[in-house]
Amino acid sequence: MTTTQTQQSVPLRSGRRPHRAWGVAAVTFVTIIGAAAFASLPGLLIEPLHDEFDWSRGTIGFAVSVNLALYGVTAPFAAALMDRFGIRRVVAAALVVISAGSLLTVWMSAAWQLVLCWGVLVGLGSGAMALAFAATVTNRWFVARRGLVTGLLTAAGASGQLVFLPLLAWIVEEHQWRPAAVTVAVAAVAVVPFVWLFLRDHPADVGVAPYGASEFVAKPAPVAGAARRAVTVLVRAARTGPFWLLAGTFAICGASTNGLVKTHFVPAAHDHGMPVPAAASLLAVIGVFDVVGTIASGWFTDRFEARRLLAGYYALRGISLLFLPILLAPSVHPPMVFFVVFYGLDWVATVPPTIALCREHYGDDSAIVFGWVLASHQVGAAVVAFLGGLARDVFGDYDVVWYAAGALCAVAALMSLVIRRGALVTR
Repeated sequence: MTTTQTQQSVPLRSGRRPHRAWGVAAVTFVTIIGAAAFASLPGLLIEPLHDEFDWSRGTIGFAVSVNLALYGVTAPFAAALMDRFGIRRVVAAALVVISAGSLLTVWMSAAWQLVLCWGVLVGLGSGAMALAFAATVTNRWFVARRGLVTGLLTAAGASGQLVFLPLLAWIVEEHQWRPAAVTVAVAAVAVVPFVWLFLRDHPADVGVAPYGASEFVAKPAPVAGAARRAVTVLVRAARTGPFWLLAGTFAICGASTNGLVKTHFVPAAHDHGMPVPAAASLLAVIGVFDVVGTIASGWFTDRFEARRLLAGYYALRGISLLFLPILLAPSVHPPMVFFVVFYGLDWVATVPPTIALCREHYGDDSAIVFGWVLASHQVGAAVVAFLGGLARDVFGDYDVVWYAAGALCAVAALMSLVIRRGALVTR
């Protein structure tokens, strides 16, 4: 059947029936929620592992940093693998690897085993479940409403954090950390059948055009040489200024979110006398408002200039982090609630405009380019996850890390404004 014939065979939609793309987006949203348990646990493990094995917080932070770094480095290759083998196969395999890595930590007795299981295995698996997954789904299934969908799928991770973090904190507090690790393993593997049955790789698989497209789009042939393509796209993008500015700002984004707050907020609050479940609940509330902020950011990205949105987001985040050291206390009080709401609205609001800028400058390669930009995000997160634990060991508190993160966010705001506007390109 020719492309023209295929286009003519696609029935007109009634307008009352939701487009199949929204169903795929819903499946992706639930999949990311189910896999989000692994991202909720590291900050809860620092004190239990320190107490049981007498490992330094720097050592534990190093394992988390390996996890975060591999999460990022794997993302662009995962995006290329999705072009080669399909989204469904790659995501299902990644969930199995996450489950195995989390489950194996139950039997560890040495720090290198933590690095191997939680750092390497969970890091590799989670990298394939990274935001490049959301970018790939959005690029394939949507032409219109891409900013909104990106915001929704990005918010899925925060929703998963909301679901799992209080539960995992309670399990760690009442039953120690091993049952919590098993819970993560079960949650990851439970999503696999859901992915396999309901996720589809491309609109052409079900005979529809992408949402907002005026014509049917044929499914492209599998792209061989996934690793080579990922590296080729990197080399091409690295010759352009916007790539380095996006990578630099996103590295600071990772440093000030996953590396710092997600990893060290709970132990920092506990240092000030706050119970672990209360601190974990605050982190979960950040996830609640992150959902609102990220969806709103996607809506804004469809309507306003992305680089100016980024500059505003980073500036506001930096200001909030500068105030955090004076807000930490043994109990939850109104100023801390205000910080949680304010910071939560900004948590990953940077993702929709960053993806939009990748799409604007790099066209069909944008998912892979964003994968490399995400790699810088995770490297930034990895560095601060390690340095944050090291600073706690050396100085006895986290204050210097909060102030440094605030200053870095100011730098990111300035870098965002330097990114030039570009015309959408395709290759």
